[in-house]
Amino acid sequence: MEELDPLETAQKIDLFNLSQAELETMMKELGQPKFRAKQLWEWIYHHFAAEHEEMTNLPKALREALAEQTQFGDLTPVVTELSSDEHTEKVLFECHDGRLIETVLMRYEKRNTICMSSQAGCAMGCVFCATGQMGFMRHLTVGEMVGQFIYFARKLKAEDARISNVVMMGMGEPLHNYDNTLAAVDRMTDPKGIDLGNRKITISTVGMIPAMKRYADEQRQTPLAVSLHAATDAERTALIPPNKRWPIAELMDACRYTIEKTGRRLTFEWALINGKNDTIEQADKLGALLQGMLCHVNLIPLNPTKGFDGRPSNPERVEAFINKLSDYGVSATVRVRRGIDIQAGCGQLRDRVVNG
Repeated sequence: MEELDPLETAQKIDLFNLSQAELETMMKELGQPKFRAKQLWEWIYHHFAAEHEEMTNLPKALREALAEQTQFGDLTPVVTELSSDEHTEKVLFECHDGRLIETVLMRYEKRNTICMSSQAGCAMGCVFCATGQMGFMRHLTVGEMVGQFIYFARKLKAEDARISNVVMMGMGEPLHNYDNTLAAVDRMTDPKGIDLGNRKITISTVGMIPAMKRYADEQRQTPLAVSLHAATDAERTALIPPNKRWPIAELMDACRYTIEKTGRRLTFEWALINGKNDTIEQADKLGALLQGMLCHVNLIPLNPTKGFDGRPSNPERVEAFINKLSDYGVSATVRVRRGIDIQAGCGQLRDRVVNG
């Protein structure tokens, strides 16, 4: 068989990358009325169509033209892993350029949450995070982020279920890829499409202050979760290198600014590392730092990664930490750990085909 020259094979347009306005332009170029774009939008984001032939209210000629030029997503599932309790499913996707990303579905009694990636790799370099240990490859497109959602939305639809929550806490720093991340959020919350509530999506950030202020000025209602993990600059910089650029005092000012502008409570994420940041002294520092702020602390016993030798805190230390924070009027809860046996927990995602 003759081998195709990749330069001569045109990449089909990923429909997930197109806005409503861009779909209208496409319809115009195909000689179709404007309302066809609305119909196509509904098939993509309300019905989660996987094949062009499913769109039965579009003319056959239009469906054929779209099939020649477009595709529903540009992610290929490579490996799927299921946790031992069968509540957590992780999928490794291959992008069109060969980059690999991971996405996680977590099933709970009353909700289904997906953890989505925003980048291939990450430039932040957090030492306890497997993605940070990889380094940065590139930003994901809007379509690649939306594609992760729709993959699992189709899967759950077949089970007569739906995605109820999204956490942008997978591979990458979402606010580093600001425009695409927020465009994807807008796509997921569009009332004429997926129609997921703004408050059902949480965006995690290490604290990129300019992006946080932009987010606040836009008065976004999607909750933010700030990865803090230490209450002094020396300790935080050792864990999160971007702290050198955006130190804690400036970060706290940005957090207060965000709360004031959005009226939304902030969440602070704190990975509890045994003997390092889980002491009563550390809880005192954190409590003093956050006292009086409209916030909540999400405590995460450290998940193991090959590139970091820290260990998770034991339950007694976690309980003592929570009790000390309560002395400062700071609420805290422990995140339920899911999918640790398949490296699907917080900080464990990376681009590998074989886990190890």
